[in-house]
Amino acid sequence: MKYILVVDAGTTSVRSIIFDKETRIISQAFAPIPQIYLHPGWTEQDPQIIMEKCVEVVKKALQEANLTGEDIAAMGITNQRSTSLIWEKETGTPLYNAITWQDTRAADLCIKKNTTLTMRFLRGLGSLCKLFSWIPWVKKSQLGKMLITISSLSFSPATSLAHLGWILNTVMGARDRARKGELLAGTVDSWLIWNLTKGTVHATDYSNASATNMFDTFRLRWSTLFLNMFDIPVSILPEVRETSGEFGKIHKDFFGTAIPIASVCADQQSALFGETCFHPGDVKCTHGTGTFLDMNVGTDPPVSTHKLIPMIAWSYKGKVTYMLEGFLGATGCAVQWLCDGLQIIKNPSESATLAEQITNTGGIYVVPAFQGLLSPYWDPRARGIVIGLTRDTKKEQIVRATLEGIAYRCKDILLVMEHDSGVPISSIRTDGGASQNDFLLQFMADILDVTIERPELLETTCLGAAFFAGLAVGYWTSQDEIKKYRKVNKTFNPHMSSSERTEHYRTWKKAVERSFNWA
Repeated sequence: MKYILVVDAGTTSVRSIIFDKETRIISQAFAPIPQIYLHPGWTEQDPQIIMEKCVEVVKKALQEANLTGEDIAAMGITNQRSTSLIWEKETGTPLYNAITWQDTRAADLCIKKNTTLTMRFLRGLGSLCKLFSWIPWVKKSQLGKMLITISSLSFSPATSLAHLGWILNTVMGARDRARKGELLAGTVDSWLIWNLTKGTVHATDYSNASATNMFDTFRLRWSTLFLNMFDIPVSILPEVRETSGEFGKIHKDFFGTAIPIASVCADQQSALFGETCFHPGDVKCTHGTGTFLDMNVGTDPPVSTHKLIPMIAWSYKGKVTYMLEGFLGATGCAVQWLCDGLQIIKNPSESATLAEQITNTGGIYVVPAFQGLLSPYWDPRARGIVIGLTRDTKKEQIVRATLEGIAYRCKDILLVMEHDSGVPISSIRTDGGASQNDFLLQFMADILDVTIERPELLETTCLGAAFFAGLAVGYWTSQDEIKKYRKVNKTFNPHMSSSERTEHYRTWKKAVERSFNWA
C-alpha cells in the first residue's frame, strides 16, 4: 500500500503527517521552530533550521510507521503565508533570515509607499468605481473590480512585498545582485522546494502567490506595478504553478528515493480544501491562535467593499478558484490570556467548563483586540476592553464573555462576507485547536444563526495538502471521491431567538466602538 506524506511548515513548528487512502493518520512527527526577536516588532526564523526540521520530521514519521520513501505515492507541502526570504542562486545561502508574517519592521516603508502619488491616484480611481459600482460595467469588468480592490488596499508590513523590499534596501549590494540574476526569493514553500530538489525547481503555487501582495490575482501574474514601487526585480521570484500538480522530485539523498512533490498550498487555503469546501458559498472557520474565516466564491475574482481580503484559494485542472477571507487576531491567545494573564483558569480546556456554569455574562462584554482590530475594521490602534463590570462580576462571566467575544468577531466578518459575496451563509465548517471548545461553537451557532460542523479529523490544513497531492498522482480520482472521507464529529445548531440575537449584537457593536482608536 502507498501513502501520502505532508509537510506543514507552520509559524511555530514543522509537522509531518502520513495519511492512508481513508485519510487515517498513520504517523506524525513534530519539531518546534525557534523564533528570533532581534528588536521589538521583529520576528525572524533561521531558513536553514526550517529546512533541517523539515527533513527531520519526515524521517521520524517514516521511521515510526516503519516505512521508507518507496512507500510514499507523493508529498504535499502546506505553509505559513507571507513569511519570506532571499537566498544565493549559486550556493543556496540565505542572504538574511526569513522575515515572518508577524514582523512589523517594514511599517515605515509601507507608510511611505502608501502615500505616494501613484497609490493616491489609484485609490482615487478605485473610490470612484466603488461609488458607481451600481453600473453593470463597473461591477463586472476586471478593471472595475481591480480598481475597487485597490481603493481599500494599504501595503502591509506583514507581506512578502514589504519583507523583500526591506531586505533589498538593507543588505549591502543585495539589489545589484538581484538585478544581475545572482539571487532568488520566495516564501517558505519555495525555499523548501528549491532545497529538496537540490536547486532544480524554483516555484510556488497560486494560493501562496496571492498572499504576497506581489501578485495580480486578476491577470494571474506577478504585479509589475507593485514590484516596481518597491524596486524588486521580477526575475528573482518563483514560477507560479497549479496547487495540485508537479513541483519536481525530492532528491534521493534525502529519503532514499525520489518522492514526487505533487502539491503546494498556503495554510488557510489548504484547510478550506481539507474541509471539502468545493462550491461557491462554502465557508470554513479555523480557530487557532487567531481565527480565519474563508469563503469559496467560485471562479470569478471577487471584490470586497468591506475590506475583506480577496485571494486565490487554489488552482486545479486549469481552473482557478477564488475566496474571500476575514480574520481576527485573538482566539487561542485570548483564552491563553485567561490562563497566563488573568490566571483565572488553569488551562484552555477549563474555559468551556466555567462558561457553561452560568447562563449569561451579566452584561459583560470582552472585545479581544489585543493587537488592534483586524477584519473588517482594520484599526491597529484599537485595544482590548472588558466593559460592564460591577461589584458582582465573577470570573465565570469574564471567561464566558471572552469566548462570546470571539464569536461576535466572527459575526462581524460573516455579515460583510454575505454582503460582498451576495451569498447567504447557512453553515460553517470549523477546525483548529480552539474548535474543540463546545461552548464556543454553540455560541457561534446561536449568534451567527448558522449550523456549525466540527469534523472528526481536525488536521484539515495537512489534509487539504494531502488531497491535492493525491489528486495530482491519481491516489484519489476526484473531489467527489474525497468528500466521502470527511466525517462530522459534532453539529451545533442555533437555538437563540431572533430578538435575543439582535439585542446581544447591538450591545456588542457599542462595546466595539469604545475600543476604537485607543492607543
